[in-house]
Amino acid sequence: MTVRFSSRVDISAPNPIAAAEAEARARGVALGKLNDSNPTRHGLAPAQVPGVYTADPRGPRAAREALAAFLSRADGAAPVDPDSLYLLSSTSEAYSWLIKLLCDAGDAVLAPKPGYPLIESIARLECVDTIEYQLQFDGSWFIDTAAIEQLLYSEDGERIRALVLINPNNPTGSYVKPEERETLVRLCRERGIAIIADEVFYEYALEPFDGNARLAGETGALTFALDGFSKALAAPHAKVGWIRVSGPAEDVAEARRRLDVIADDYLPMSDIIADRMPELLAAAPGQTMRVRERVRANLAALHAMLDRDETGVVSVLRAEGGWNVLLRTPAVIDENELVLRLIGESGLTGQPGYFFDMTSNGYLALSLLPEPDVFRRNVRAVLDAVAAMLA
Repeated sequence: MTVRFSSRVDISAPNPIAAAEAEARARGVALGKLNDSNPTRHGLAPAQVPGVYTADPRGPRAAREALAAFLSRADGAAPVDPDSLYLLSSTSEAYSWLIKLLCDAGDAVLAPKPGYPLIESIARLECVDTIEYQLQFDGSWFIDTAAIEQLLYSEDGERIRALVLINPNNPTGSYVKPEERETLVRLCRERGIAIIADEVFYEYALEPFDGNARLAGETGALTFALDGFSKALAAPHAKVGWIRVSGPAEDVAEARRRLDVIADDYLPMSDIIADRMPELLAAAPGQTMRVRERVRANLAALHAMLDRDETGVVSVLRAEGGWNVLLRTPAVIDENELVLRLIGESGLTGQPGYFFDMTSNGYLALSLLPEPDVFRRNVRAVLDAVAAMLA
């Protein structure tokens, strides 16, 4: 089944002038413009922002070529086509574009729980519903693919236009397993559902299982893979994200045609930022390694502290990847009361499990990013607070 796109994107046939312009471009004819209001073409650009503004909706070609070369090296697979990439300011913006592309008002996307509440919030702004699929835990996290199949073939399944996969998920840190991927790609292809794969944490493996792989470049179903500098450079203020489009050729062609309209309406990424992309991409491997070493060292320190803890009632759920872990605290301790105690006695606040829609009480999210001494103090404060509340 081919993917059904939203009716919100106007892809009506071009008017005669636009058609003639396209024909001229195809013949290599550069037409002058009587109405050219681009000041950079008329010698009016400021010295601080040199160059000519090309207004490529997918982002400046040179920046996409640099990114494609970087991704090709990182993936170690077939070369990435620059024309499969869209540059934008963040993965949050990417979610918004893709929901516009795929969903009309009242349609729905499948999103994981536990999960970060961002997807639900963005979908609501687009007048689109989120339907939850629950991640299950039996010593490690897994996707209940049978439950997703049931959702897709239910009455609500007719409204579902996309399946969101976070690889690895936040806050559970779980990657999409090979057997899960195989089943989900098949289901999405059968139902004409697109996959939105958020892979911003992919490079930060902690305690993974074998066989995990990026969904970027998936050919079995229309797939939009999201990534960006926020995590690759540990630089959320860099504000560079990208979408990589892949899948069956017919679906990809139609998706690009419609996504170009959305990208053009929102205007491409700033040339000032795009010009720096080769430099920033060159820094990415070193930055990723630096962050990876920090989070792995702090995870090892956490395991050691929990092993030495006299009460032995706090544990950490296996985190396969990412920057965060979930601590498991005794269910008799109310999550709110624990965080309020940390605020009052240790000057620390945190996010309890219910922030991520955990199905039971007794969870606390813990970042692995702080400097080692600060991280150990944070863990110590949690352990001391739990011990005091159990006394």
